[in-house]
Amino acid sequence: MKKIFKISLIFFVFIFILACDDTITNQDVDNMIIPNSNVSFSQHIYPVLQVKCFSCHGNGVYEAGLDLTLRSRFVDGRIVVPGDTITSILVWRIDRPPRAGFNPMPPEFMPQLTPNQIRGIKIWIAEGALDN
Repeated sequence: MKKIFKISLIFFVFIFILACDDTITNQDVDNMIIPNSNVSFSQHIYPVLQVKCFSCHGNGVYEAGLDLTLRSRFVDGRIVVPGDTITSILVWRIDRPPRAGFNPMPPEFMPQLTPNQIRGIKIWIAEGALDN
């Protein structure tokens, strides 16, 4: 009886852990529609950054010193200039073709941003790059 209880307990813990997996996949992010206004950082932009950018700019890896895991680390008047897509370096990097000698991001061999995602990031910046 104790053995059945232990096996059942292990099974339920395993199922619970699987059910709690909230990992966002590339497909989830690519299928998400970003609206034409009121773009939310937490709802629309962060998931894109998490899937498309964190392998090089997050989770302990910060290529070129850029950390995209916290909004406050890149909405700095340089990488992202709130309200200004023209001078925001992030836009220069994601909007092909590259500008002023900046290599396009993500690199060709990484999952690319969709036109919807690029447009969404630009709208978010134009709306003030809010922490919403």
